[in-house]
Amino acid sequence: MSHLILWRRGALVSALPLLAACSRSSSTERSAAGAAPAWLVERGRQEAEMAARSSVLHDFKFTDQRQASGITFENRVVDDAGKDYKLAHYDHGNGVCAADIDGDGLPDLYFVTQLGTSELWKNLGNGRFVNITDQAGLAMPDTIAVACSFADIDNDGLPDLFVTTVRHGNRLFKNLGGGKFRDITKEAGVGYVGHSSGAVFFDYDGDGLLDLFVTNVGVYTSNERGPGGYFVGLPDAFMGHLHPERAEASILYHNLGGGRFKDVTGEVGLVDNSWSGDATALDINRDGFPDLYILDMQGGDHLWLNEGGKHFRDATAKYFPRTPWGSMGVKVFDFDGDGRLDIFVTSMHPDMWVNIPAGDWAAEGRKADSSTVAPGMIPGGKSGFFFGNELFANQGGGRFREVSDSVGVETYWPWGPSVDDFNADGWDDIFIAAGMNFPYRYGINSLLLNDRGHRFLPSEFVVGVEPRTNGATEQVWFTLDCKGGDAFNPFCRPCSKPGAIDIRCHVDSAGKVTMMGSLGSRSAVALDLDDDGDLDIVTNEFNGRPQVLVSDLAQRQRIHFLNVHLRGTRSNREGLGAEVTVVLPDGRRILKLLDAKSGYLSQSDLPLYFGLADADHAGSIDVRWPSGRQQTVAGPIKSGTIEIVEK
Repeated sequence: MSHLILWRRGALVSALPLLAACSRSSSTERSAAGAAPAWLVERGRQEAEMAARSSVLHDFKFTDQRQASGITFENRVVDDAGKDYKLAHYDHGNGVCAADIDGDGLPDLYFVTQLGTSELWKNLGNGRFVNITDQAGLAMPDTIAVACSFADIDNDGLPDLFVTTVRHGNRLFKNLGGGKFRDITKEAGVGYVGHSSGAVFFDYDGDGLLDLFVTNVGVYTSNERGPGGYFVGLPDAFMGHLHPERAEASILYHNLGGGRFKDVTGEVGLVDNSWSGDATALDINRDGFPDLYILDMQGGDHLWLNEGGKHFRDATAKYFPRTPWGSMGVKVFDFDGDGRLDIFVTSMHPDMWVNIPAGDWAAEGRKADSSTVAPGMIPGGKSGFFFGNELFANQGGGRFREVSDSVGVETYWPWGPSVDDFNADGWDDIFIAAGMNFPYRYGINSLLLNDRGHRFLPSEFVVGVEPRTNGATEQVWFTLDCKGGDAFNPFCRPCSKPGAIDIRCHVDSAGKVTMMGSLGSRSAVALDLDDDGDLDIVTNEFNGRPQVLVSDLAQRQRIHFLNVHLRGTRSNREGLGAEVTVVLPDGRRILKLLDAKSGYLSQSDLPLYFGLADADHAGSIDVRWPSGRQQTVAGPIKSGTIEIVEK
């Protein structure tokens, strides 16, 4: 096994075994200007052959229309993910969220960044956006932000915004209407300062107010400050889970009303010390109270059972005797149409252990080989874990069966899954934001089309998600002055000797080094950006500009769909936690959970989208509200948008 050994400011920094090997990009993997590398072209050919043999609807394309959209946001990262690269959790990236913040019927976008300021972009219609961050009152320069969540905390019909940060204090902004927000963090009592990550709004006690669960990773930084005011990562940050004193429990806030919250984590027994990046809520035992599935990026996931809205109990062993290790993203959905909610988990960290050469697609589709990992990395042994993506098929009666390999959803370097019906055929598909950027080779984003619940068809090349515009796979990651202030940077010496390092870099006669890094997505939202009835995708790229992937499905054929807006009266106004079933004329039932989850570090209050395939109407809609009320809307219900008010 090889080690990445870096000399940084006079100190040796040793990374985990094998990471350098799997990160390097050889000359055969690099793309010529304007052309995708050969291994990506070959994968496109393979996918085209598979699609030709499949009955799954794939005759549509996504195109990146970021330039036409007017969006100029650029994600900027701290030096720990750049010229002072180390294995710290900063490279886990940032979220993107969407909500109609001003009630004009168009979804707006909020992009999160580490350096610079996260930005709010107003949707002007026709695919155009304008930056309204400053006038909205949301400027937060260099706050090292991580995740975002829109939710209506006070049931006034306006989505409020919560943002997590790394040791710069989490922030809550009340939506005042008209595109204006006010920072109410202090009076709300949610300004925790730590290594926060994901944020999930749900009503755990059924009082009609949305509560907030904030996941914390663990202590991975020192007190040293770097450029932009970030806290420099510990040399052994990635081994933090082996130090119990570095654990940082996630937080459950109870919504007291009036814009105030109370930390009830200990009071309800929900003390989870996982190194967690995200979580999701679902009612796993059908008792009317939402439970929490908490991811652990450096351990096993946990299921916390909600006991009557008063207490939580760790019930992992009962439901998941074997759990994922190294999880990043999670989405609850009914992938096979049996009327039961399944759980899809993406696990990225196991993929960092094995050097998979570019183009070895068979290896990328297999679970990771955990034999390469030192036993000490996983205290207690490896037998209780899965190492890769997991799709837990709900068998009923509290039983789940892991089927990811048999249905084809194992992918490489995955972050978060955004699940929705991209081809409007009545079956939910999966988009997975992926890639590890510098100093790793390029990894593709995945678009998996659902073949009627039997298997998923890999289609990212078929529908234009890959390759990227002009075949791009890399960008300038950082520059160094190796005859000046950066003379002791570990990358200066090898970059000055051709062949000494596999990571791509350029050096000129003045000692200026330009270091290249792979492109890579971290998070995404699926939504109808241009109001044409099909679903588009917006990503947040790590240290780069977003992709605005616009679908032409609606231009190629007539599609039938329902956008279902919920308005709770006894439940929270947005209806978060509701289960909605659309019944087609032939009797088939399409179930969706309104959890507002979309990918990793992102939560978006959007209408539930139901593709109706060839049916031009639905027979009826059934709603199981968070309050426990059951409601049926009789049909026929024509294709289009419908609002359902809780009765």
